[in-house]
Amino acid sequence: MPLGTALPEFAADLLARVGRWTRAHHRGLALSTLLGLAGFGVTAFGIAPLAPDAAQLPQRLLLEPIVPPSLDGQLEALAGLRLQLTRGDVTRASDTADSLLRRLGVEDAAAAQWMRSDALARRLIEGRPGKLVQAQVDAQGRLLSLVARFPVDEADSPVPQFFHRFEITRQGEHFSSRAEQRPLERLPRLASGRIDSSLFAATDEANIPDGVAVQLAEVFSTDIDFRRELRKGDRFSLIYESLSADGEPVPWGNGRLLAAEFVNNGKTYQAAWFGEGRGGYYDLKGQSKRRAFLSSPLAFSRVTSGFAMRFHPIHKTWRAHLGTDYGAPTGTPVRSVGDGSVVFSGWQNGYGNVVRIQHSGGRETVYAHLSRIDVRKGQRVGQGDRLGAVGATGWATGPHLHFEFLVGGQHQDPQVIAKASEVIELDPAQRGRFASLAQTVSSQLALATRIDGHPGQFE
Repeated sequence: MPLGTALPEFAADLLARVGRWTRAHHRGLALSTLLGLAGFGVTAFGIAPLAPDAAQLPQRLLLEPIVPPSLDGQLEALAGLRLQLTRGDVTRASDTADSLLRRLGVEDAAAAQWMRSDALARRLIEGRPGKLVQAQVDAQGRLLSLVARFPVDEADSPVPQFFHRFEITRQGEHFSSRAEQRPLERLPRLASGRIDSSLFAATDEANIPDGVAVQLAEVFSTDIDFRRELRKGDRFSLIYESLSADGEPVPWGNGRLLAAEFVNNGKTYQAAWFGEGRGGYYDLKGQSKRRAFLSSPLAFSRVTSGFAMRFHPIHKTWRAHLGTDYGAPTGTPVRSVGDGSVVFSGWQNGYGNVVRIQHSGGRETVYAHLSRIDVRKGQRVGQGDRLGAVGATGWATGPHLHFEFLVGGQHQDPQVIAKASEVIELDPAQRGRFASLAQTVSSQLALATRIDGHPGQFE
């Protein structure tokens, strides 16, 4: 038999014999295996105690001195720092170069002398007070730089757009100055409040600027008589612009009221600014808040005597008061409540300085006791145009504006006429754009309502 064939047969025969032996002696084989494993366990148990005990190992204490950084090195680093201190203030009418710099922590006779001699620097001292000033000084109190920010006179714009920026810089022992106009930064803010006593008390509580509160009252003046119809528990929410110059909030001027909601005696009124330049306010359905006549010839003001009977302070008799008296300081601007023509401008007995405006539809308005008159007979005026200023001329016991509204020669309550006057409609071509704005404004006003009286910001 060949060798290649014999080997497989031999292996197969061997495996068969091993299988028969295993089946015959399976109990003995299992016991042997168990004893073998036990032997390994005993061996492991015997070996383990031979490991060293950690508690008996030798121990050694290592001490290494910690050397702090050199104090001289720290002092040298501090000496290399150039300390610059910044302080801000507001200019006063009585300021001189020396007094202003002293308030700013500047001890620098050379800087004061230069400010007195430089034409631009003198504008900082000689102009109107209230300029925001920041000075940067070194460790010795020497002036390094000074920046002033103040408003630009924008008589034709109800909302400020720009500010003056004036800067003094030091180069060695020499100074230089420059002035420029920059645009004010405008940041939308949200706010809300609740009426407990008065509108201004509520807006003060919500940290809303007075100028914005006046705009709020103006927007809803033909919907709500803020003198007689305001109720405790009324609430409002609004979106308005906060103005800043180089990131610093400015104390002058007010940003525009962008949108507002006022709930008066359970009824909700809404408004949003729409349009560029001479835009206007519209409710969220697109109906203009502007009517043919304003409800008042003054910006929101305290009314001292309404359209009713009153005891005349000079004649000491009860008379029908066929107009409305607005208490306001002398010089407060007086505006036309509607478009029209000046039919009288001058002095008229007890009225003192008076202006009469003829409007369409046989309507006429009268503005009396003015301290000055800014229009002439025959001149065309538009709604909101300035006619003069509050005064105490004629039969007046103090500065106030006496205002009358006549229809067909008969005196009427100005507030009633304003509410009933015709509404100016939105141009149909702009309704699509306004609808998109109204949707955004509605969401933002809902968010403002949840602020609970604390102004916030949104992007």
